[in-house]
Amino acid sequence: MASLEIEGMVPIDSEVATLPVGGNMGKKLYVGNLPFSATDQILVDTFSQVGTVTSAKVITDRDTGRSKGFAFVEMTTDEEALNAIQQFNGADYDGRALTVSEARPMAPRDNNRGGAGGNRERRGNQGGPGGGSGGSGFRGGYGRSNRY
Repeated sequence: MASLEIEGMVPIDSEVATLPVGGNMGKKLYVGNLPFSATDQILVDTFSQVGTVTSAKVITDRDTGRSKGFAFVEMTTDEEALNAIQQFNGADYDGRALTVSEARPMAPRDNNRGGAGGNRERRGNQGGPGGGSGGSGFRGGYGRSNRY
């Protein structure tokens, strides 16, 4: 029996997870309010009750490896995805009411994540709020005592 392996996803037997002809990959579901004990395999086992799961991934923090409390599950067909939403949205899992809905496309990022990093030398002597290089007047920024 062949195994379907996708990087970062739980291997699923290819006889179980055959993809429909025509490139329709089915629906990706957002699963929220998960307990931190949830695993990819638990999601596969749970969502397999309503259809064929093609992938399941609990999202983890890249620094700590700890679950962020949500996951994505992909079902083979739209009908199976709808059944999963109807069956599991609001269902109790370890005392938590699951949120299951159709996943939305990720919003594009502008890569402006804030912070002042970068090449500090290139910035030059911009001073502070007044700008300039600290010469005359009230310019020069923080900690400068040359007022006149």
